[in-house]
Amino acid sequence: MRARAALLLLPALLAGCGSLSRLSEVGRPPAMTPSSDPTQEASYRPMTLPMPNPQPASVQANSLWRNGSRAFFKDQRAAAVGDIVTVLVNITDTADVKDATNATRNGNESMGVPNLFGLETTLPRILPGATASSLVSTTSTNGNVGTGEIARSEAVTISLAGVITQVLPNGNLVVSARQQMRVNNELRELQVSGVIRPQDIASDNTVQHDRMAEARISYGGRGEVMDVQTPRWGQQLMDILLPF
Repeated sequence: MRARAALLLLPALLAGCGSLSRLSEVGRPPAMTPSSDPTQEASYRPMTLPMPNPQPASVQANSLWRNGSRAFFKDQRAAAVGDIVTVLVNITDTADVKDATNATRNGNESMGVPNLFGLETTLPRILPGATASSLVSTTSTNGNVGTGEIARSEAVTISLAGVITQVLPNGNLVVSARQQMRVNNELRELQVSGVIRPQDIASDNTVQHDRMAEARISYGGRGEVMDVQTPRWGQQLMDILLPF
């Protein structure tokens, strides 16, 4: 029975340790994800946004200029599915919020009925020790003191190349950028995705992150350092379930 219970408990213990992939990486650095088409990922979803009504393209006779072109010669900037564009992320966020409250309230209420159609004489017989002149007397005191402070300073500077995965009907481009970097036994993962306008792409084929709509920026990783900084799964479970 003990051996059977140990066998039943072994999968749970292995799952609690993290995963079998983490056990397979013991003694060597984390393996990088192979390069692949981002549209083939299980989590990939084509993006749909409100589009304006299509406008017919007007053609002028005896003219080399085409309406909608950004240059007379061929534009070398990203414009089609599969083209590469560099996304520049430069975020500097600082916040300092302080809040303090102090509230005090005192209350004192009393009520009596000295004369009530002669019924005040029968009150002591119904409630021994009670007098009609002091039927009800209440006193309350309430005090509240609270202080709070938030201080945050963040700076993220990232430059990585992405691939255009969609060209929306209005000409906007859907970009997906991923990058992995391994230093010793720590694997860093960078991910940026969003929608950009072709005219926001600079002449050097770069685009700023603040020109990107529906931007999703992720900077994290996994490895020995992240394992130490991440609480154990049992501790996370108790933090969620314990009411105190």
